[in-house]
Amino acid sequence: MIYLQLFLSFLQVGAFSFGGGYAAMPLIREQVITAHSWLSMEEFTDLITISQMTPGPIAINSATFVGLKIAGIGGALAATAGCILPSCILVTLLAWIYLKYRKLSLLQGILKSLRPAVVAMIAASGLTILISALWEEGSPMRLAAMKADTAVIFLAALYLLRVKKLDAVLVMVISGVLEILLSAVVNFL
Repeated sequence: MIYLQLFLSFLQVGAFSFGGGYAAMPLIREQVITAHSWLSMEEFTDLITISQMTPGPIAINSATFVGLKIAGIGGALAATAGCILPSCILVTLLAWIYLKYRKLSLLQGILKSLRPAVVAMIAASGLTILISALWEEGSPMRLAAMKADTAVIFLAALYLLRVKKLDAVLVMVISGVLEILLSAVVNFL
């Protein structure tokens, strides 16, 4: 039964996550935290971090991780299959339609109208992750309750990515080193 639940849950994620990995995060969160309580919000944030660090799409990495955690290898296979099945079917169908009707203005209008919704989904996911990273779950969102070390690392990473234009992998390594150094300083004091 759990294999079917995993398959159907990630089938929904795969079927309705237009716009890529970041747009899928609210759907993944809904399934794994709200609908089934398979993960806590902190575990979900860790899941997104792990999914970012490993090769492949976020939704598929998330499906594999959650499936493995909940039901072992069989769960990972069921969740991953559910996640990729809609894409396989949809991409094949859309490629055929697009190749046949790509000059049609109605199709171009539909694609243009989907962009703002995808941006909104990505922004909502980013804010959710930012809030869960900077504040403990259940704590008030006040400046005094913010995790100062995480905020420093976030601002440093943002600066390195946006201003210095460093590679994302390098910024992740630097962030990890910063976390180790800040933890050592806090433990020393």
